Amino acid sequence: MSRDLSLSSVTARTAITPAVWGTTYIVATEFLPDGQPMLAACVRALPVGLAFVLWSRRLPTGSWWWRAALLGMLNIGAFFALLFVAAFRLPGGVAATAGAIQPLVAAGIAAVILGEVFTRRTAIAGTAGVAGVAMLVLGPDAALDPVGVAAAVGGTLSMAMGVVLTKHWGRPVDLVTFTGWQLSAGGLMLFPVVLIVEGLPTSVTASNVAGFAWLAVVGTGMAYANWFAGIQRLPVNIISFLGLLSPLVATLAGWAVLDQTLSMVQLVGAALVLTAVIAPQMGSPRDADTPRRGSAGPEACGPRPTQRNSRDFFAVTGPGETPETLCRTGPDVVPGALDDINSATSSRRLRGSRRPLAASPETPPLPPSRRWSSG
Repeated sequence: MSRDLSLSSVTARTAITPAVWGTTYIVATEFLPDGQPMLAACVRALPVGLAFVLWSRRLPTGSWWWRAALLGMLNIGAFFALLFVAAFRLPGGVAATAGAIQPLVAAGIAAVILGEVFTRRTAIAGTAGVAGVAMLVLGPDAALDPVGVAAAVGGTLSMAMGVVLTKHWGRPVDLVTFTGWQLSAGGLMLFPVVLIVEGLPTSVTASNVAGFAWLAVVGTGMAYANWFAGIQRLPVNIISFLGLLSPLVATLAGWAVLDQTLSMVQLVGAALVLTAVIAPQMGSPRDADTPRRGSAGPEACGPRPTQRNSRDFFAVTGPGETPETLCRTGPDVVPGALDDINSATSSRRLRGSRRPLAASPETPPLPPSRRWSSG
């Protein structure tokens, strides 16, 4: 019962993010300058990303330089750019319907990379989600543009791969820093595009500032931090379906704020979308805090051992390693083993012995590349 409650609470909190993203359309059309989508994308990501990095004062190290850049491109830079190209070249309904295939794509990639099971329930929920979004937003005058369709599909693939890799690689630092890395990388990729393609605006009104502030602070900074936290704790075949809430909220916002009407077909579509979001959660319960194989994050090995001095540190980890990097090495490290190792190391220090310790019978030995130093 507690497992179900944990999963439900994390899912409900993570669902706030796509609901906030659903306000993007109404904010963009009512508050932002016309004809500058790349500027809107860049302003959403770069300022708040740099602010997060300056606040944390931490930069990537080692392989996380290219990982953060790649995740920033997939989740932010390429996704935002392709999203706006699709929005300008396709009717909104066509772009949203193309984006609705993302849960199916993400679940398929997760099956290959993370070993998550692609179930019949996932396939049915994904199909229902695409149909529901189409009924919500697809009008009879919808036309297809090859470039727009390619951009919509590309954006969908980019976001799906970004979600899976974010879960696969884990989070090496705190949430604010991790979000700041990706937003900064994506924003820096978009900035030269803004200068070359659109240029900077000649004038900015108070309503423009308000719109940019909402999209940057709430719709991007806070929303993406919450999203990345959810990715670490939820299976991909649950979190990817939450994205279907964005077109649902956008439609309801148009009805509530812009006096748009809702037809019976749209109401049925809304019901299908909600069914698609809820259905994947009705499978076998899984604790939201339990990581899947190959998707280790800082939480994977439980409480981190407390290090008191440099000898303690290198007794548990090899030179250049940290408890976090050991946790992220995947199936080679047994969750909870670090606690046993740290306890045994402390006992050895009290006895004054410097002999390497044998692995306990309850804990499988670590591979040679992960054994602790004896000095």
